[in-house]
Amino acid sequence: MDCFQTSPSSSWIYPTVILCLYGFFSTMRPSEPFLAPYLTGPSKNLTSEEITNEVFPVWTYSYLLLLLPVFILTDYLRYKPVIILQGVSFIVTWLMLLFAHGVKAMQVMEFFFGMVTATEVAYYAYIYSVVSPEHYQRVSGYCRSVTLAAYTVASVLAQLLVSLARLPYFYLNAISLASVSLACLCSLFLPMPRKSLFFHAKRSLEVEKSPSREAAVEEAPEWEAPGWAEEKPTSRVPTVSGQLAGGRGRSARADSSAWGVCVRWVRDLRQCYSCRRLLYWSLWWASSTAGYNQVVNYIQVLWDSKAASQDSLVYNGAVEALATFGGAVAALAVGHVNVNWDLLGELALAIFSVVNAASLFLMHHTTSIWACYAAYLIFKSSYMLLITIAAFQIAVNLSVERYALVFGINTFLALVIQTIITVIVVDPRGLNLPVNIQFLVYGTYFAVIAGIFLMRSIYIISSVKCQKKVQILAPQQNPYGPQPEEPTSVTKGRRL
Repeated sequence: MDCFQTSPSSSWIYPTVILCLYGFFSTMRPSEPFLAPYLTGPSKNLTSEEITNEVFPVWTYSYLLLLLPVFILTDYLRYKPVIILQGVSFIVTWLMLLFAHGVKAMQVMEFFFGMVTATEVAYYAYIYSVVSPEHYQRVSGYCRSVTLAAYTVASVLAQLLVSLARLPYFYLNAISLASVSLACLCSLFLPMPRKSLFFHAKRSLEVEKSPSREAAVEEAPEWEAPGWAEEKPTSRVPTVSGQLAGGRGRSARADSSAWGVCVRWVRDLRQCYSCRRLLYWSLWWASSTAGYNQVVNYIQVLWDSKAASQDSLVYNGAVEALATFGGAVAALAVGHVNVNWDLLGELALAIFSVVNAASLFLMHHTTSIWACYAAYLIFKSSYMLLITIAAFQIAVNLSVERYALVFGINTFLALVIQTIITVIVVDPRGLNLPVNIQFLVYGTYFAVIAGIFLMRSIYIISSVKCQKKVQILAPQQNPYGPQPEEPTSVTKGRRL
């Protein structure tokens, strides 16, 4: 990575600053907490039923349709073009929100917003292509903190403008358009990466080799040599097994053609998901993210049914800001809690899934907008806490490449589940349920998830206790004396 230190524009600081600016302006969208009130207001004059059953589902379908092609193209095109595409999609989305009218136009708008969310993978993947591994954690933290801060600032600003200045929702969208336009402008100044995680990993290192660097390459450890580009670790995090870390051998030096990359993806996924712990954490991630996306997508419509935004003052922005802040605090607290996640992790998933289900049931049954707000605060904070734990439990066993691959597949599975829920529950061709009944279904959905992981956690804890009893009752079976306990899939932690 020395080549990135030759000039200010190629150091890790420069792309990090530009990427953070892009993340801030693309997330600083004060119109978002008031999207449903804006669409049902005089500017667009849509009904709640049209928004719920005809407009919002398009985002889910387009996100699913675009995710896999965009995921592949993101790596093949080396991130920057896809980030620019996201910036352009942002601008088109908010131009349509401002000036287009009718259900069909809003469906097209949702398609472009699906493009925005599908291309989000490029924002975080870009980090790993322009900075060296020792900066991964720091730069990832900067980018995530900036987006979190921008969302909170946007929500607070929106609430202040609506509550104090009585600003029409139209001007919130105008501010959002200005912000995403600045983000698109920032994306043009990002340096073009020379490598990517999959398609250009080997080629880029060969390009980077120059006569001035030959000595440095010769003195570097063997894994840093260009001929071993495919085996160069891109993370200091241990891989899921020795087979994953060192078993790449001849196939690791295969070409970077599309077919070769796809074959490697299939092999890596099979090896990763053969780890039972990673499989169950991934299943929770996918299923819970599907439910969470449904709740976030339709929560404003539910709020509008509890307290119509056209007849009363609403506090959507303040609630979103508090929920984001609460989730950030909860996620931060995870790093300071000493818990045996191998033993108790799935019990935590079950308990907090019960909390999520209870929150959704409260949203369904209550007629008070304030109780609905409070339940949403609990739900979002709980989800952000658990998704932080799940992300760590999955990432701790994987290299950067495999984490990106597993994350992409988990997101795709979440979208498949979300699409099935949307077709059955929301779509006019399905049950076409009113929004209040939908949240009863979502609460039941999280209750089922809680039940599955509660049974799983009981099985794990019982297995560990039975194993300890067997060891206590039969301590003399080994003629050579007591030996360290042979780890199992439950007790051994992260070595598999």
